[in-house]
Amino acid sequence: MKNLSNILLNKIGDEISPLTAGPQASHQARLWSIGGGKGGVGKSLVTANVSISLALMGYKVLAVDLDLGGANLHTCLGLPIPEKTLSDFVTKKVKTINELILPSSIKNLSVISGAQDELGMANLKQVHKNEILNALSQVDADIVLMDLGAGTNANTLDFYINSQKGILVVLPEPTSIENAYRFIKSVYFRRLKMIEDLLDIQPLINQASNAKINSGNTPTDLIRKVYDLNPEMGTKLKTEILKFQPQLIINQVRSQTDIDIGFSIKSICKRYFGIEVDYVGYLDYDASVWQSVKKRRPLLLEFPNSRLVTNFDKIVNRLLENT
Repeated sequence: MKNLSNILLNKIGDEISPLTAGPQASHQARLWSIGGGKGGVGKSLVTANVSISLALMGYKVLAVDLDLGGANLHTCLGLPIPEKTLSDFVTKKVKTINELILPSSIKNLSVISGAQDELGMANLKQVHKNEILNALSQVDADIVLMDLGAGTNANTLDFYINSQKGILVVLPEPTSIENAYRFIKSVYFRRLKMIEDLLDIQPLINQASNAKINSGNTPTDLIRKVYDLNPEMGTKLKTEILKFQPQLIINQVRSQTDIDIGFSIKSICKRYFGIEVDYVGYLDYDASVWQSVKKRRPLLLEFPNSRLVTNFDKIVNRLLENT
């Protein structure tokens, strides 16, 4: 794997020397989504710096701000407020999504900004979501990173569900952890409700989705019930559940206890949901984060000696292992 620290040593001014041996863009770009369930957990920070890391490694990357109405990814990347956003694609002011793509100062990295005005974008119709997803999968890029909004609204869940890799950013604090579980549960059951092959067991799925976490009626209980009623349907259900493998990042870590929260979340998700969460790494708490935002400069470029460089290096290489 490429070492990010060594690559950053090639920085000359604001220009990064691209790798010449990078992978070639495939016909269909891989969609990665970054969610978190709660605002302020660092989704845009992760999206921006994972995008930069991949670009420096030679991948052709498109970073897309899908925090509709609260777009700020361009700030994390040190870019001015764009004139055209996803709103223009949805409202047909532009013919193709390619017209929204803006180059960054980093070779191999381009950006699409989200809507600055939430009006009309908060509740996208399914047809518009499908158009965005289809268009993004056809852009000239190896990987498209989608920075999602906070919460568990339909837009956020559907973009997360329809990506090949779903990343979950969590802070080591109770409210963020609770929202992360709520986000996982929402994605989990929305996925199951969208699968036609599971139509016959929708009443059981609805019952499990409405149950409280301490009720004893867990998703793993759902699998057992379905197996008892219909082994073939139970096998289909388990197959679909195993496809859901969130990639977990713990942000703003200050201690080993904070680091261990990731393993706890992984264990609980296995026991409660029956899913495998891939704990891909953590990000140390570092004051350079807010300093880079204040300077409107990407973190990795403004502070190439930060310990976060090592963090992102490990995280990105782990994400690429399962690509």
